[in-house]
Formats: sequence, C-alpha cells, structure tokens
Amino acid sequence: MDNLGDYYHDKRMQKMFQLLEEPKSLDDIDISEAFIKNLVLKILSTYGIIKVNQIHEITGLHTDILEAVLHKLEKDDMCAQTGGGFLFPSVEFTIKKQGREKALQIMQENPYIGIAPVAYDEYFTIMSAQVKGRFPLKIPESVIKNAMIEIVGVEKAKKTLVASSIGGKGFFIYGPPGTGKTFITSKMSQMLPPILMPKYIEFSGSVIQLFDPDFHHKSPEQPEDPRWVKVSAPFVFTGSELTSEKLETLFNPNKGVYETSPIIKANGGVLLLDDLGRQKEDHNIILNRLIVPLENKRDVIYIKGAPVIVHTQFIPVLSTNLDINIVDEAHLRRAPMHILLGPPSPDEILEVFKRNLDQLHEEYDDSILERFKKVYIPISEGGEQLKPTYAHARDIAQIAQAVRIRNDEDKITLDVLEEALEEHILIALQRKYTPELYERIINKKV
Repeated sequence: MDNLGDYYHDKRMQKMFQLLEEPKSLDDIDISEAFIKNLVLKILSTYGIIKVNQIHEITGLHTDILEAVLHKLEKDDMCAQTGGGFLFPSVEFTIKKQGREKALQIMQENPYIGIAPVAYDEYFTIMSAQVKGRFPLKIPESVIKNAMIEIVGVEKAKKTLVASSIGGKGFFIYGPPGTGKTFITSKMSQMLPPILMPKYIEFSGSVIQLFDPDFHHKSPEQPEDPRWVKVSAPFVFTGSELTSEKLETLFNPNKGVYETSPIIKANGGVLLLDDLGRQKEDHNIILNRLIVPLENKRDVIYIKGAPVIVHTQFIPVLSTNLDINIVDEAHLRRAPMHILLGPPSPDEILEVFKRNLDQLHEEYDDSILERFKKVYIPISEGGEQLKPTYAHARDIAQIAQAVRIRNDEDKITLDVLEEALEEHILIALQRKYTPELYERIINKKV
C-alpha cells in the first residue's frame, strides 16, 4: 500500500462512508423530531422570513425532512408560507405569533442555531468502531517520507516520531528553545490516519461542539451526511496559557453549546502540551487531569449535571525547554519515549534558512548563504560562533524580506541580510554579551 490515497481513505474508511448516507426522512435521522422542530422554529424566529433552501444551508438537513417538519409546524399554527417558487426549496416561510412565543421559550433553554447535531449514541457507535484497534499502525514508507520531507537533520528524532505513530505511544520532547520541538511534533498528524467526527452531538437536548477549525482540517473526501466531517488526524497544542479549567468542557452561553476541551479535540491524533513548567498553575496538577483520559481512552464530561462518556484516544506529547526533572515519573510513564533536541549544526540551520527564503519566493545570491552560515561557524574558521536555533533561520528570512521591501530592493543582498541580522534581538544580544552572560539573561537569572 504505497498509494497515499489508499492509506488516508482505506477500505475501513470507505465502509464508514457507506454508513453515513444523508438521512432523507424523519424515520432515517438519528435525532428526534422534537429537536428538529425546535431548531427550525428558532431559525424562523431569528430570520423572520426565510427560504427553505436557506434553512437547509444552515442546518444541513435534507429538504424532504424540512418539508415534513415545516408542514407540521404550519399545521400547529407556528409558521406560514409567504411565497416563493414552484419547487419546495424556494418556498418562503415566516413565523407566526404562537411560533414566536414558543421559539423565545426554546431559546432561553437552548439558544443554539446551526448545523443539526448527531445523536450521542450514533457518535459513540461510529467513533468506537474507528478507534478500536487503531494501533499498531502499518504506515507506508511513502507516507513517512512525505511527512518528514520538511524536517532537516535530527535522524534519531524522526525514528522516534515514526515509532510513536506506529504504536500510539506518547513521548517527552525537550531541549533548548528554537530547536524545532513543536514543528517536528506537528508532522506526526500526517503519519496517522484521518478520522470521521460529528461537527456537533446532541445529548438530552443539549448541543456539544466537537469540530474546531483551528485544529480539525477537512480531508478532500467528505461523507454524504453533512453533519459529519472527515478530518486529518488532529494536532492539538497548548502552551503556557493552559490551565486545568481549560481541560474541561464548559457551556458557552453566547453560542448555546458546550465547547469541548483539547483532550477531546485531540481524539484520533496528537495532543502536545508545550512549555511545561511555564504555566501559572502547577503543571503536575494539569498533567494529573490527563491520567484518566490516557488510561481509559475515554473521558467523562458533565452536561447539565449528567455524566457523558466521550472518546479520548490521542498520543500525548510533553514538551519543555526546562529541566526534564520538572515532570513526575508517573507522568513520564504515560509518555514513555523521549526526544532530546540540541542546537542545529551550521549546515542544518543554513538549509532551513534557504528553505524559508525559497518558500517566501525571495531572490538571492549564494553569497547570502555563505554570510548567514558564518554567523554560526567557529571563530577559528572565520565565523561569529553564535548559538544557532531553527527559529533564527525562519525569523531572519522573514525579517530580510521585510528589510528588502523597506529598502525597495529587487532581491536580498548582503546589505539587506546584515540589516536583518542587526534587527534580530537574540542575535544582537549574543553579539553584545559573552555566552555565559547571554544564557543568564535569557533564563532570567540576572
């Protein structure tokens, strides 16, 4: 199986797609008729006058279902037709007084308006079928090669990434700032198979949001039922802003939904807890919150006081640029592998610098590359012997582009590069202070 398509849309996924045909009647759909009626009534109340095809666009419900529901609401004197074309999707409906009063009452209890959710039982069944036996994976060499193509050097780290992806085992990644910890971890999601998920689920009349476009990226193939979405394996990351409260599912009164935590959003993918030790809250308290979801591959959230079980099968990655001893042994057992990243070599940082310039579509001479490398090679070889990080390569490329534009130049020249180097604060500090004093400044020891 060397074809990327065969891996990302295999026979198992194809069978899932067959199960997710678009429901076309109230008998076929998994959510209740009462929920659909309430959803449509809220839309009518909000818009005043609206066409059926617009309701379809908002809810994702087939027009045959909407036709059945609207006729029932019309019979109950909740709404009325006001015009439109011959075909039902073009018919306009408006809310009536009795319907408006009912809608206001519903909105107070559940203000959600949007795509129709999937019933909780349906979500649990489909998701269980997907995550069962997910590991170990057999990842085609072409998939691994494609995922690793942008990673420079760190061959040992690459092997650990592959082993982690195959076995579903977490790891601890540590090393100085700017060594690419977040970047290389993000590539894991390309080695994991995609997953089908509902955008929203309905539990006892309440709506729980699962899909987050910040972390869930749609695949080219999508199921027929628009309430479901096929996404690449999620790469969910949090940093120093993380608190134990943010690991809980909380109600958002403005959206009328329960917003799920990173633990749940990462299901089927990777959860990176970055910058451990820099949170305001004790990081061990935060890590304690992960114990049950990691052990059971499931978590319990509370919807109006009722416990609801959700899937949480993700690969945990713990990252820090502090001492590894900040993490208790109990937590390291749940991320048993490790990657230690050191500063890149001058050749490695030069390659990343060149790649960034090429991605920015910048023109430059080879002399630019030679000058950039001299920043990091030993003094004995005619260089400055500054401490390299991959972040330098990215930043200097971007700053050089800005300087070129500011100076109205056609390409990046040596003068442009020199200005870019002078603009970079960490390079300026290294040039100004001794290595020992620079380390103390960066680590806030002075």
